[in-house]
Amino acid sequence: MGHFSSMFSGLARSFSIKKVKNNNGTCDAKEAADEMGFGCQEDMIFCGIFDGHGPWGHYVAKHVRNSMPSSLLCNWQKTLAQTALLEPELDLEGSNKKFSRFDIWKHSYLKTCASVDQELEHHRKIDSYNSGTTAITIVRQGDVIYVSNVGDSRAVLATTSDEGSLVAVQLTLDFKPNLPQEKERIIGCNGRVFCMKDEPGVHRVWQPDTEAPGLAMSRAFGDYCIKEYGLVSVPEVTQRHISVKDHFIILASDGIWDVITNQQAIEIVSSTAERPKAAKRLVEQAVRAWKKKKRRGIAMDDMSVVCLFLHSSSSSPSLSQHVQHATTFK
Repeated sequence: MGHFSSMFSGLARSFSIKKVKNNNGTCDAKEAADEMGFGCQEDMIFCGIFDGHGPWGHYVAKHVRNSMPSSLLCNWQKTLAQTALLEPELDLEGSNKKFSRFDIWKHSYLKTCASVDQELEHHRKIDSYNSGTTAITIVRQGDVIYVSNVGDSRAVLATTSDEGSLVAVQLTLDFKPNLPQEKERIIGCNGRVFCMKDEPGVHRVWQPDTEAPGLAMSRAFGDYCIKEYGLVSVPEVTQRHISVKDHFIILASDGIWDVITNQQAIEIVSSTAERPKAAKRLVEQAVRAWKKKKRRGIAMDDMSVVCLFLHSSSSSPSLSQHVQHATTFK
């Protein structure tokens, strides 16, 4: 497996579109992200978790991690420019708008995921036929976050309830093959969904006539051996307005959530005195839980965590990340 976390933070002065051209006259958004900050926007951050699986999972995850930010930024800039041409006096904050910021980001994410997956399929140096990756990413723009999810990694928000306690709010759906809408799509494409006898409760996607590949998620980049049988790389895109009650968001691969509940995770992070150590501490707690399972013959999964703190200060960074490969503990 291969796990990668990724983050780009942006600092700029205005909401204007910065057009970036390369020598071929096409958009090269990576240059904009590297030189001016993500999107050339004030208070704008991109972060994500990419959880690879299969023999080439490490390379697939790395490729998607490297490709997605620049592709997303380029598609966002193009969509914003096209929208401005259609509605020159567009007010993205207005109540009577035809195109909202969410519509623009959702459209950009859909185009990005489709193009990244297609690019991966034709990559000459990466064999993604039996390998793939999840991708859960967040763009924060001002007081709004846009969440895109492909696979079974998860985003969890820590917020204060009306009673004053810290509670966990799951922002994403774990795309497992047994979810009704996912199973219906897979079966409609002649794929199969069932559990192995020695793995009760673990639903996997199988080809029509062979017991392969046995993928434990219904959406992923790569895995072209099962793409024609219902696996998709289409993201679920959602948004949330950040309030003063919202504290931080945890992005983590399924290896964390297999042994740690949402509530346990936010309590571990919130009780960590130093923000940069929060993600590592959460992984360490998960490793302890996995070791207990290992005694019962269950192998430990790799784990990646990014903690995005929503209200940062000059003395406390807004991001904490940690990647832990299970091989370290075998």
